[in-house]
Amino acid sequence: MASGTKSDVELRLEVEDLLYAYADCLDHGDITKWADFFTDDCLYKLISKENWDLGLPLGTIFAEGRGGLLDRIAAVTQTSVYHDRALTHLITNTRVLGEADGMIEITANYAVLETLANQYTKILNSGRYLGKLTRPGEDGGGGGGGDGLKIKELICVYDSALVPASIIYPV
Repeated sequence: MASGTKSDVELRLEVEDLLYAYADCLDHGDITKWADFFTDDCLYKLISKENWDLGLPLGTIFAEGRGGLLDRIAAVTQTSVYHDRALTHLITNTRVLGEADGMIEITANYAVLETLANQYTKILNSGRYLGKLTRPGEDGGGGGGGDGLKIKELICVYDSALVPASIIYPV
């Protein structure tokens, strides 16, 4: 990498820290803070591998911009009726694919475990994250304060063509 930039390992560790904090927010934190991980002009999509591979745009969850994220948060916290559950996100094989023009392209595998009261834990969803990250002020995309990385785009490509009706939380 060019002089004055982070080493490949330092950058990957910074990306992992962001993804782990993201997972912790969804698993144990306050869902209302989920939008803070993104830039104001972000894109979030949960889409099947089949649709992704065929170039079909339809996703299970789609949020464009901060307003779209806030709508998803409202759906989870105010309008959806569902049983209490515990979620556990497992994130592995994080890779930085490239960095250009203030944008960091990343990929990682994920699995989301779900436990309902008095039931065995099951795999709710698994797949890979395809992401574009930036630092506030470097791409004009804005986003919350701080100097850390923000998610500009997160496409969650899940492995199965089937998705449980219980996917209400972002993955």
